[in-house]
Amino acid sequence: MYLVKQLPDNPLDIVGDIHGELSALQALLLQLGYDERGNHPKHRKLVFIGDLVDRGPDSDGVLALVQSLIANGNAYSILGNHEINLLIDDIKDGSGWFFDERYKADLKNYAPFQRTAPERRQAVRDFLGNLPIALIRDDIRVVHAAWTTSAIEAIQDVPIGSVTQQFKLWDSIAQSKAEASGLFQRCQAEKARWAAQLEDEHNPPPFLYSIAEYEATQQMINPLKVLTSGVEQQADTPFFAGNRWRFSDRVNWWDHYDDRVPVVIGHYWRLLKPGASTQTPRYSQLFRNIPPTAWHGRHRNVFCVDYSVGARWRDRKARRSPPSRFRLAALQWPENRLVFDTGEIIATE
Repeated sequence: MYLVKQLPDNPLDIVGDIHGELSALQALLLQLGYDERGNHPKHRKLVFIGDLVDRGPDSDGVLALVQSLIANGNAYSILGNHEINLLIDDIKDGSGWFFDERYKADLKNYAPFQRTAPERRQAVRDFLGNLPIALIRDDIRVVHAAWTTSAIEAIQDVPIGSVTQQFKLWDSIAQSKAEASGLFQRCQAEKARWAAQLEDEHNPPPFLYSIAEYEATQQMINPLKVLTSGVEQQADTPFFAGNRWRFSDRVNWWDHYDDRVPVVIGHYWRLLKPGASTQTPRYSQLFRNIPPTAWHGRHRNVFCVDYSVGARWRDRKARRSPPSRFRLAALQWPENRLVFDTGEIIATE
């Protein structure tokens, strides 16, 4: 078993990023026709595209449900960048449900949220550590953020269960290069100097070039980062996303994807009804010239199924009444249509 795993021939329901929104997942499964064990009358199978956790009210509940569906033989899941962060102890915004170090800081935006009991944390790591990075068959490819041939080739012979060690190995190689060039030291100096402003949306730091170069370089050297976080380059201007100022930016790699096999991704905070709100997620701008239910890319054969349910914490914080414009969706394959947790069914373009 390797980090690139084969899918069965069943019809599929490919579910976007869940981010701890257990009630949205339960509603979507009902809309799709699954029972509590994940059985479907038409023998469909579920595919989860990663980012099961963080920010939402019950990441632990989402993991428990997904794990049971997989154990029953009715579902498959890959790792997203948020699961990678957990496995490598990269403690970031929204992970206070798991990491004690982040708990108090996350109360401001995400409370109330269920926490994982200390005695269950190793079981969570064991479950996530044995998930693949990509799922494939002749007519479809599933990866969290980006499909590049070089990154897939780098991981295709890496055994399942070794993703944490392999990630740290590639990161160590990148880190050694950054330290040898002095880039890491310059990056750390910028972080120390501007620490108070890096998580302050209303008090932006200047453009921090060493942070930008370090993050983009670290990203592209590690194939697991490319596949789960995307292709990045230095941003044109600083921007605030994920509750911190950023200086490297995700790019629309799909405009250079030249294979003919369709790819389904999550990760990029798409919106079904973009609107003109100032609360539009920053990364949704990658879709500003793409209809919200359209395939995209050079050959129109890449589809992002993340409809930003992970931003529902904003609704709770602002005490907005449902329905939310932030949705959870599944792409039904080969039917090529979307089903949302709200019950809407829309053909893709």
